Formats: sequence, structure tokens, C-alpha cells
Amino acid sequence: MIDLAIFGASGFAREVAAWAERATWSGSEFRLVGFIDDVNPGGELRGRPVVTLEEMARTKRPAFVVAVGDPAVREDLVQAAESAGLPVAPPLVHPSVQYDEDHVTIGHGTVICAGSILTTDIAVGGHVQINLSCTVGHDVSLHDYVTLAPGVHVSGKVAIGHGAYLGTGAVTVDGGYDRPLVIGERAVVGAGAVVTRDVSAATTVVGVPARAR
Repeated sequence: MIDLAIFGASGFAREVAAWAERATWSGSEFRLVGFIDDVNPGGELRGRPVVTLEEMARTKRPAFVVAVGDPAVREDLVQAAESAGLPVAPPLVHPSVQYDEDHVTIGHGTVICAGSILTTDIAVGGHVQINLSCTVGHDVSLHDYVTLAPGVHVSGKVAIGHGAYLGTGAVTVDGGYDRPLVIGERAVVGAGAVVTRDVSAATTVVGVPARAR
């Protein structure tokens, strides 16, 4: 049994908390012990205490996941939690998620929500968030801190860089076997956009087809 704290106490944290104790990883189950919120600590959420990072690290030292959608903020919170001595939780995967366990790798701190499908030959980094009802095709890499908002569809042969954010309903076309379609580090793909060609690092693209804003 792995004691789990969710870093964050807003909407996405409540969504993750609703199913966290039904998730398993390598035979281990999770027990939700509380939420971390340095801005608005105090009281309870879903029957568990909401406390500061300092208090959580002093009293319980559970494993943690960060339930914050913004990749840059999530990265800062991960670094703070690790500096406080909390261990990163194994991947938190909703029981309904379908993936090829032998050919999909998933990094620690990653959260994959209900209804998502990951096919095969996929590498998912650490602290990635794959929200509700996403699909990820074959030969895809999602680097650390990537966020897929609800309903994102990533076709085969795509590489998504560190900290990139794909908004709700965004879609990519297939890359090539000789060279994947690349979405660069910390790029932002707007909601409903269709990515048909590479997106440069730190660039925001919107529309159909997606173009730099």
C-alpha cells in the first residue's frame, strides 16, 4: 500500500482524488492521505486534510503526484516537493485506461485519466498528464511534464517535447517512419487545433491547420 498525497487542491486534484485509490501499479495500491496546498491550506477535501508542503513533509512523507495542468507550474511544484524530501509516486493510471503493458513505458509522477488509450511502442516520461479520453498512437514519445488536455488525439510517430501543452480536442497527423512529427519543448497547441507539421519550441499554434499565433 502506497500512501499518496496530491499536490494541488482545485478541480483537477478533485478529479484525480475521485479514483486514485482504485489505481494500481505493479501490484501496489494507493491510499490517499491528503492534499498539499501552500496558498490555501486548512480544512478538508474529500475527507482528507489540506496542508502545506512543510507540514506534509514533517508529519507523513507520502509519495506525491502534482495535479496541476500547467507544465511549468507543475515542474516547480515537483522540485519543491522533492526538495522537501517527498518521494515521487509511481504512475497513477485510471483502471479504465487501455495500454500495451509490455510495450508502453510510463514515468513516475505521471497521471493518466479515465477513458484514455495508449496503443503500443510508446514512451511516456515523468510527471506527464494525460487527461480524460485521450488517444496516443504507436511510436510516440511524450517527454517529461507534457500535458494532454481532455480529448487530445496523438497519431502515430510523434515526438512531443518537455513541458509542451496540447489543449482540449487538439489532434496531430502521423509523422514519418524516417522522422517523427515534432512538437517542441514548451510549445502550446490550442484547443481544437490540428497539427500537420512540426511546431517549434516555445511556440503557440492554433487553428486548422495549426499555425503560429
